[in-house]
Amino acid sequence: MKEEKVDEIIRLKDIKKHFPWKKRRYVKAVDGVSLSINRRDIFGLVGESGSGKTTLGRVILRLIDPTSGVIFYEGGDITNIKFEKEMELRRKMQIVFQDPYSSLHPRRKIKDIIGSGLKTHHLVENENELVEKVEEFLNLVGIRASLSVSP
Repeated sequence: MKEEKVDEIIRLKDIKKHFPWKKRRYVKAVDGVSLSINRRDIFGLVGESGSGKTTLGRVILRLIDPTSGVIFYEGGDITNIKFEKEMELRRKMQIVFQDPYSSLHPRRKIKDIIGSGLKTHHLVENENELVEKVEEFLNLVGIRASLSVSP
């Protein structure tokens, strides 16, 4: 079912994720989150440790199923999509964690950090294409690739 397309990339309606804990009890990791993220928005999810930030990100990416609620991506309901569609979707979405050492390892080259996703999803065929794509991405965000990427 396709909803009217707007400039919205993600919309969540009353997302809940409850994990079983003890006899008939649950931990409410995420409990009733609704939000909308539009194209070109910069969105940060902030909260104390254990507040459900990572769990919500995993639900949005469809790495774990929500207990209830609906997730829309570009106007389409992705709450119950099939595995093949999940893999296609993950090429377009990712979580960036707040810990810079798990995201940007100081001993790894920027080419390798950015290029790992391109390699994982088979979006480049060789090293030259990898360097070209990484340079393109760096230029998009205003970083001079000539200073950052070396084959």
